[in-house]
Formats: sequence, structure tokens, C-alpha cells
Amino acid sequence: MNSPSFLARAEVLITETGSRLTGARVRVLGFLLAQQAAVTHHDIEGALGGAEKIDRVTLYRTLDWLVAQGLAHKMMSEDRVWRFRANESAAAHRQHAHFKCERCATMICLGGMAAAAKSLALPPGYRALEVEMTVKGLCPACA
Repeated sequence: MNSPSFLARAEVLITETGSRLTGARVRVLGFLLAQQAAVTHHDIEGALGGAEKIDRVTLYRTLDWLVAQGLAHKMMSEDRVWRFRANESAAAHRQHAHFKCERCATMICLGGMAAAAKSLALPPGYRALEVEMTVKGLCPACA
């Protein structure tokens, strides 16, 4: 679940924001850093249960805070459920793509969008702030 290295990395990232270091922030970000794919609020709640369970409202607020700080991003798929993923850097969440498996709904982040985003031809006077792209297909397990 949360290995010491992911928790230590979470502490460093949160401390770099200049904000208060809380147990909930560290545990949630540590969990997100350990994941290979985007996860739902329900997934996080289930994984971080146990003796030191984070209540639902605190979890929602923590996820919102992580997103606002650029430490995580959220995406919604056709099932209208938000999925969360830790960011490699605060700038990385602004321009990247996702791959969504049409069969199992697994979502992963794809790199290499920064160059593609810069090459978009916008009409004169328009300025892009964020670029989102989702590639849909089948993951290796479903293909």
C-alpha cells in the first residue's frame, strides 16, 4: 500500500508547497504516488481504511487540496466517477494525455504532450491554459 519511500516522497512534496504537513495529506499522496493507474475516491478510502481510517469528508478535502496544489490531478470518465493520480511535477498536470481502457476503465497518464500542446494552431488572440486529451482503446490485459 504505502511504502516508506512513497510516504517520504509525499512528505517532501507537501513540505515544498509551504503548507502544513498533515497525516491525511501524507497518506493520501503517498498512496497516489504508489499507484500505476488513476484511482477513485472509493479505491483510496478502501485502501486507507483500518485503525487510522481517514473519514470521507477529510479525504475529499485532502484530494481537493492536492489537486489545487498541483500535486495530483483528477479526471472524469464516462461513468461520471472522478479518478485521481499523483503528478510527477506541478507543471506536468497542465499538459498531458490519458489512456482509458474501454473495457475495464483503467486510466493511465501518457507523457509527451508538452510538444504536441505547443503545436496546436489556435485562432489569433486565443491562448491555451490547459490541454487535455484522452486516448481510448484496450489495455494489455483486455486486448
